[in-house]
Amino acid sequence: MDPGAALAARPLDRPGPRRPRGHDWLAPGPELPRERGPAWRHLYVYAYLALVDVVAGYHRERGIADAVSWATLADLGRNLAIDRRMRREGWPVMQAWLTLHARGGLYELGRLQHHRGGASTVIDLHIPESGPMTPEAVTASLDEARAFFPRHFPDERYTAFACGSWLLDPQLLEYLPEDSNIVRFQRRFELEPYQEPQWLDADVEVLRFVFRTLTTPLDQLPRRTALQRAIVDHLKSGRHWQIRRGHLPI
Repeated sequence: MDPGAALAARPLDRPGPRRPRGHDWLAPGPELPRERGPAWRHLYVYAYLALVDVVAGYHRERGIADAVSWATLADLGRNLAIDRRMRREGWPVMQAWLTLHARGGLYELGRLQHHRGGASTVIDLHIPESGPMTPEAVTASLDEARAFFPRHFPDERYTAFACGSWLLDPQLLEYLPEDSNIVRFQRRFELEPYQEPQWLDADVEVLRFVFRTLTTPLDQLPRRTALQRAIVDHLKSGRHWQIRRGHLPI
């Protein structure tokens, strides 16, 4: 999706007053007839753009700094750029993912995105595509969250950070050096017993995030980094990746 084309073709009607509600992802809407032109191709984008002022207002009511609001909401542009790189293979998942931002459930604090749980006592961590995941950057983000949520959501009580990701798959330890950022990120968490996800295919998710393609044959994928080589070699050997969940205390 081209952000410039999306803005040029957007409807001009403004939404009425609303308030974000809920904390979880919403299911993606139906696939749209993209061939009917930019207004149809970008309809869901317009929905998110129409909610920007609403979400920003909700943030202001909570005393959240504009810098955090715009860093969080800028994930729309990031995901549009990724969808372009993926030749529109990635948008259905991204469309559902962005409902977290629109509902006031997710905040980008430094290197990590933090998904508040409402009634849950766990903050879920997500890793955007925004540069190296150094231990220093991760620690700074966790420290920022430890202060952020009690300040802006004092009625919610959190006792742990959690992360569910292929990045926590211990099989990566077979391929990556001990001082890699991914390995050092893994070491922070106590892994929960493995449960196969009901709706996610870990092999597909790894290809989505590492290579930003779902259709390129394994033999044609790049092998420039240790991680890329690990992903390809593991799959070519007939093995599969896992999405693992771990936690660490706040």
